[in-house]
Amino acid sequence: MVKLNKIYTRTGDKGTTGLVDGSRVAKSDARMVAIGDVDEANSAIGVAVVAVEGNAGHAVHAAGLRVIQNDLFDLGSDLATPISDAPDPTWALRIVASQVERLEQEIDRLNERLTPLDSFVLPGGSAGAAAVHLARAITRRAERAAVRAGEEQAINPHALTYLNRLSDLLFVLARVLNDDGRADVKWVPGASR
Repeated sequence: MVKLNKIYTRTGDKGTTGLVDGSRVAKSDARMVAIGDVDEANSAIGVAVVAVEGNAGHAVHAAGLRVIQNDLFDLGSDLATPISDAPDPTWALRIVASQVERLEQEIDRLNERLTPLDSFVLPGGSAGAAAVHLARAITRRAERAAVRAGEEQAINPHALTYLNRLSDLLFVLARVLNDDGRADVKWVPGASR
């Protein structure tokens, strides 16, 4: 278990931060940008949990979002642990295929109850759906940042896939929270002309 006795260390005061292997990188490094965006996505999901858990019929979805929050901490640790030519040490925490598969199974399960889309969906509807849509958009940014980091250094491909599937799951979940899509706010092209 992690034990934090002191919150500030002063080691980052000159614009660098430490990675899991002990190396230091600039806080502006693409890897650190991705980690920050994953943290922001996790925070947005925390807001979504609060919005969703107030509805007794959606408690299972709030619990599922909490599992995802834990996964995103794992993913942040994964991104903060450089991949080398040597095999990953046993202590390296990596996102694995089964975590991606769990998201895919949940997408399929939730999507079964939805009618097919006949228009794009605008973020909104219920408070829970709106919060989940915001988390989805931030997750997409985190994915783009992780892809960018992967252009400069080796990144676990399962971490990238996890972020891609997570945004898909959040989209489907937002529709479920909007009365299984019946309360979706649909895009009407050119409606304000």
